[in-house]
Amino acid sequence: MKKALIHIVGGGLAGCEAAWQCLRAGHEVRLYEMRPKKMTPAHSTGDLAELVCSNSLKSMLADSAPGLLKSEMQALDSLILKAGAHAAVPAGQALAVERTVFSQYILEALESFPGFTRVDAEVTELPAIGENEAWIIASGPLTSQPLVDQIQGLCQGSRRLHFYDAIAPILETDSIDESIVFRASRYDDSGDGDYWNVPLNKEEYEAFVDAVIAAEKMPLHDFEDVAYFESCLPIEVMIERGRDTLRFGPMKPVGLTDPRTGHRPWAAVQLRMENKEGTMVSMVGFQTKMKWPEQKRVFSMLPGLKDVEFFRFGSVHRNSYLKSPDVLNADLSFKTAPRIFLAGQITGVEGYTESAAIGLLAGRAASAKVQNESFLMPPAGTIIGALYRYITEGGLGDFQPMNANLGLLPGLPKQRGMGKPQRKALQCARSREVFAAYQAQISGSSKTYQHGEEWNAQAGL
Repeated sequence: MKKALIHIVGGGLAGCEAAWQCLRAGHEVRLYEMRPKKMTPAHSTGDLAELVCSNSLKSMLADSAPGLLKSEMQALDSLILKAGAHAAVPAGQALAVERTVFSQYILEALESFPGFTRVDAEVTELPAIGENEAWIIASGPLTSQPLVDQIQGLCQGSRRLHFYDAIAPILETDSIDESIVFRASRYDDSGDGDYWNVPLNKEEYEAFVDAVIAAEKMPLHDFEDVAYFESCLPIEVMIERGRDTLRFGPMKPVGLTDPRTGHRPWAAVQLRMENKEGTMVSMVGFQTKMKWPEQKRVFSMLPGLKDVEFFRFGSVHRNSYLKSPDVLNADLSFKTAPRIFLAGQITGVEGYTESAAIGLLAGRAASAKVQNESFLMPPAGTIIGALYRYITEGGLGDFQPMNANLGLLPGLPKQRGMGKPQRKALQCARSREVFAAYQAQISGSSKTYQHGEEWNAQAGL
């Protein structure tokens, strides 16, 4: 096999996953990352695969869309999931990671290949492509303007879309009052759960909502055209939808018992571990656009957080993505430039694992194309295939960012006496069968992939 050179723009999760797949295929890779020479509004380091929002890669449950996606990616030799297993911290049924350990693992894995080169430079134009070359653009939702202009030129006039994303604060664990804040996972009163829980009574909740409403917020550019992603709404936007929205959202108290009262609190904030030592925790679902001094003041009102110290305040930033069904071929390459591929969140997927999944597919597709071959994309009956179909074919409505969810899978006919949990389990079981057949097809063997529980056991999660 003649080695090809594949250029990858962007050192996020999608770019690193694509690089891994190309290197494993025997090609040389040049990975271009502008950080730390030029930073984005959300990043704080030059690390590869820096996690700028939550440190959670979502659920590992086998009968869930995130769990199915992880199992499929693990079977396809995902670097991101190898790093996730290595850097995992306790987070109940979710896969959460220690950020620096996660990034370091990925860097070392890529550098173990002699054909890997990291180029610390901003890509501002796409040069002519050599006969034995391909490019993968995985520059993410915060792509710099010069590259955006280059990408726009590949889009045949298709309008570039955007939405606003928000980041939750990270707190110092030692500054939390553990006589008030208690450890527990939902429906687990053992006192050694994976989350810290901040309990509020009705009066405390109402005072907190009032304070958030009155707090000074960060002004946004192009404010008149803001379109937040529904799965990552700032708490201020949620409150605008009703005073009890938080109590039925990120502050829901179900499954929790305050040991001081023996009863369920009126509302609760959950804090999730950010590192294995447990010295840092993030406020789950507490994305915010309050100014930093206001965050300190308002969040310190919460019970047990009077003297809390912040490692990182929350923020809001603009994310960009393309109307991919209009501009991409079936192999994730541009219709106007079939040796330039698109990967990651800029394609219109939302979420860490989802972005890496599209990087995985783009890496394999590019690796095949430079060998004048083609990569068989996964079928729509799998979660990774359903995501791929969404960004290449679209849906019935306007094209909007999409998480992995069971609604993307082919539906099942309703059966008398079958409830929603049974239908969900059956849908997941069918998806596993479809992926097993697909894996056997691309591997030329009868090998089946590991189910979520088996992979979790192997990874020690």
